[in-house]
Amino acid sequence: MSAPLRLGIAGLGTVGIGVVKIIQNHAELLSARSGRPVQITAICARDRQKNRDADLSDYAWEDCARDLARRDDVDVFVELIGGDEGIAREAIEIALDSGKDVVTANKALLAIHGQALAERAERQGRSLRFEAAVAGGIPVIKTLTESLAGNRISRVMGVMNGTCNYILTRMQSAGLPYEAVFEEARQLGYLEADPTLDVGGIDASHKLAILSAIAFGTQPAFDAVEIEGIERVSIDDINRAADMGYRIKLLGVAQMTARGLEQRMSPCLVPADSPLGQLEGGTNMVVIEGDSVGQIVLRGAGAGEGPTASAVMSDVIEIARGVRLPVFGQPAETLSKAHPARTAVPAAYYMRLTLADKPGALAKIASVLGDAGISIDRMRQYGHAEDTAPVLIVTHKTTPDAIDHAIEALPRTGVITGEPVELRIEEV
Repeated sequence: MSAPLRLGIAGLGTVGIGVVKIIQNHAELLSARSGRPVQITAICARDRQKNRDADLSDYAWEDCARDLARRDDVDVFVELIGGDEGIAREAIEIALDSGKDVVTANKALLAIHGQALAERAERQGRSLRFEAAVAGGIPVIKTLTESLAGNRISRVMGVMNGTCNYILTRMQSAGLPYEAVFEEARQLGYLEADPTLDVGGIDASHKLAILSAIAFGTQPAFDAVEIEGIERVSIDDINRAADMGYRIKLLGVAQMTARGLEQRMSPCLVPADSPLGQLEGGTNMVVIEGDSVGQIVLRGAGAGEGPTASAVMSDVIEIARGVRLPVFGQPAETLSKAHPARTAVPAAYYMRLTLADKPGALAKIASVLGDAGISIDRMRQYGHAEDTAPVLIVTHKTTPDAIDHAIEALPRTGVITGEPVELRIEEV
């Protein structure tokens, strides 16, 4: 049997300890499947004294991830620290320059600096793998880079943040407002230290940028993703969407068009009976459409100790087997700089307006929409609240530019109170 593959693990949080447990509990299985033993030689974390519910006494300890990345007895540097700058980036660069392969779960780092890191890894002849960076235990990176390598991908979309999906599905099942479920998610530990990363759509957009690069052969372009979070979605929106046979999801969509690469992350209505519409709780789902394979759906746990550690280990085993692939599925030097494009694909839209309860208010709204070239499919009024009337409008298919024009013009009618809410109805 070949010499052991020696790991240095930087970061001993939930995922790091999950990786340690898999290696300790499945040593024989890992050896049999990879053709060589997989061992941990050294570890690194901020607090050496913290109780981590795992026996770490056999491993050398480094206080600094940079030092861990330089160790001669480490073949694969496993970065589970997080963050798009600072120690995580520096340690990965040191590891690659020291002739080590790297496995990471760091989606922010790859979305923002992925091109530079890919070029560095390939220049050094090393692997940089990141299955755990997108959708937890779902093998979406491997699916795109390997299983669907013979396809021209037309669209990638999905629910890529389990916290947002938990909040939206919990709002519907319990009839609770956004603020109440947000606080519930915070107390359960579902939210990032900066909750905006979750509910603001940033975390999911990092993942979308990575998938776009692989799917369309482009350099990762996180700064080109159009991002809107779920903060404006109310329990009324949840209920009204359900009345019409839809559910609201934070949906990421990427597709290459003649105008350029479209990447958007925003709350959308999807049919309740579709795979995305039926997705509950913290589960993730990625839908990939290829010219040969058609549409495939990948569903599974998007976070957590076991699923994410499982994804890390899939990369470790591939390295142990001697499998080497370009970082984003093709040589980094061949990745093109994509021209960002806003979607021009027509779609129906859901609009929620609160109107002053005065004669002619609806006529003024209809006039604004007509001037923008928007045709109304359905319009409903839901009761009254003092001197206002909530109105729900579903449009026929129209363009995002037309919707923007209407949203800008609506306040000038003098009959709108509060901010209008508009959500795209996505065909899936």
